[in-house]
Amino acid sequence: MDNNKLKESKLNILLFIAVCLLVFLLLTTQISLRRTSFGLKVGDVATTDITAPRTITYVSDILTEEARNDAAANVNNIYLPADPSISRTQVQNLRNTFQYIDVVRHDEYAARDQKIEDIKMISVVDFDEETINQILDLKEEDWTTLRDECVRILENIMRNSIRETQVNTQIQNIPAMTNYYISQSVANLVSKIVGKFVKANSLYSEELTQKSKAEASAAVQPRERTFVINQTVVQKGQIVTALNYEALNKMGLVASQNNPEKYISVFSIVFGLAVFFFVFLRCHPNVGIHGFKNWLVVSILFLLYLIAGRMFIPNHTLVPYLFPASGLGMTIAALFGTPPAVVFSLLLAILVPFDFSNAVVFCVTYLLGAVSTIILLRKQRNIGGFLKTGILSGIICIPIVISYQYINAYILPDTRGLLSVSGAVVLGGVISAVLSLLSHYLISQWLGITTPTQLMEILRPDSPLLQYLLQSAPGTYQHCLQVANLAEQAAKDIGADPLLTRAGAMYHDVGKSQNPAFFVENQVAGSLNLHSDMTPQESAATIMRHVTDGAELVRKYRLPSKIEDFVWQHHGTNMTRYQYGQAVEKYGEENVDPADFTYPGPRPNCKETALVMLADTVEAKARAERPSNKEQISELVKGVFNLYSNSGQMDNTPLTFKDLSIARESFERVLQNIYHPRVLYPGQNKDQADNETEK
Repeated sequence: MDNNKLKESKLNILLFIAVCLLVFLLLTTQISLRRTSFGLKVGDVATTDITAPRTITYVSDILTEEARNDAAANVNNIYLPADPSISRTQVQNLRNTFQYIDVVRHDEYAARDQKIEDIKMISVVDFDEETINQILDLKEEDWTTLRDECVRILENIMRNSIRETQVNTQIQNIPAMTNYYISQSVANLVSKIVGKFVKANSLYSEELTQKSKAEASAAVQPRERTFVINQTVVQKGQIVTALNYEALNKMGLVASQNNPEKYISVFSIVFGLAVFFFVFLRCHPNVGIHGFKNWLVVSILFLLYLIAGRMFIPNHTLVPYLFPASGLGMTIAALFGTPPAVVFSLLLAILVPFDFSNAVVFCVTYLLGAVSTIILLRKQRNIGGFLKTGILSGIICIPIVISYQYINAYILPDTRGLLSVSGAVVLGGVISAVLSLLSHYLISQWLGITTPTQLMEILRPDSPLLQYLLQSAPGTYQHCLQVANLAEQAAKDIGADPLLTRAGAMYHDVGKSQNPAFFVENQVAGSLNLHSDMTPQESAATIMRHVTDGAELVRKYRLPSKIEDFVWQHHGTNMTRYQYGQAVEKYGEENVDPADFTYPGPRPNCKETALVMLADTVEAKARAERPSNKEQISELVKGVFNLYSNSGQMDNTPLTFKDLSIARESFERVLQNIYHPRVLYPGQNKDQADNETEK
């Protein structure tokens, strides 16, 4: 790799990194021109009425969370089934307590105070001293009644499923369960003692309760909020609540705060697209954009479209559909071809609506519109074609836009709204075409790129320089037409650029218009030959000057620089052999400098200029020799091709042997159509038919 290529490669890498950084900055910076109510936060007071810029339906995280919390709160606590072991334990504890008290009551050796203290020592229950005294004072008959009644009532109670919240209720029901024949004092003791042994046997399950709450919460569907265009979201003087702020944020009406998640998101998409672009270039090194200057222009154009989209689209209803995203693809396609146009259109379609609401809708619309214009543009070569392409691409996008309008709408769009959106899409296509025409014309002039549109314009019969050639040198004009027919057909057959070839052929001899009488095709039969009074060197110089004169005319009339290449290269470094032969015969070969009879060149360096060189010589020889059959035509064409191949004039071109063979066959086919034998009409002889052929 030489120094220039190495330097250019480094510049391209730096440009690539710079573009990635700028894209990252654009996606993390709020540059929208419509900054409605920026800076609001929850708790602030709105200083003006804020209305919805468009109809929007979104999932409200706040309402959804509230609904889920309510659903969870409405779930009752879950208790396990009654545990019989608890019931048996409580009844057994009661029985054991009575047995112990019975022993204490009948202890003859213990004083009353000792008995009281002994009963207080019971661990499963806590009796107060008053209750203990009542128990000790009971007659044996009442004691037996108390004991039996307490066991009976507790057994009945503990057979039920008792939750913690139901224990007091069960205790309060004990008096009603006591037999009526029992004295009031004993009944009161029954209530006191049994109440101390009533215990919940159906226990609360934290696990099952939380599981039920989670299921109830998960069953709640996301809650949506809908605002129609121009509906008030926050009134002037109203305190901004969390719910209000959420709506404003969804509509893009508040300044979003860059958080770590936002930076990670932007970095991820920029990095991913950068890798995609790098892989694309590695797989398609001949992408059509060559040189740092060209890459710089495309990068600037891409960034301008991205900046425009990020500035004008947010918080508008129709502007997103008016945005001329297709203009970038059309411009790049017209300048550098289809592959880079598709790739840059894809990048723009993804990045422009990034973090916008309805981003998917805009992305699909922009990408479909851009690809449509790129495909349709291949057959369009004039201003009308560009506009037609823009309109058709907009029409293609209408069904897509309408489908998203319906699928995303909480309220079905009305006819007026659909017509507005559809019209905006078509108008966006027209704007794209206009911008593409303007930008690709200016850029092509600056970069020196020849576009199909320029070629079509300069090929118009009323083009100023063609008109000048026709009026000044009509014979040369006819010669150029024939050369254009030959070269254009061959260009189609070998895969070269037929439009560029035809344009170059029409202007390759335009320099002859400066001195038309010195060239045989413009001389009238029987007129004086101006070369007869010149030395061979002067004659050759006059003839060869049509190259430099032609280059000056091309620059004067501001034709694309590519056309000038045809002027310089259509004779390559050939010699004016007739004049050179005259000089050798007159002065001797040792006294003649071949440089005086050699065209300045350079030799053809592309297929198109090589075809024009071949067609120029073939047409001139055919006009001079007037071949009358297929064999003569074939021999003539073959001789010209062999001459230029053997002399090295084709060495700098990418033409292969197969290309030359196909081009030769194409030349022969066209010449046969021109010089085919004429049919003799009644009363017409062969000489008359030949005259018709000459005409």
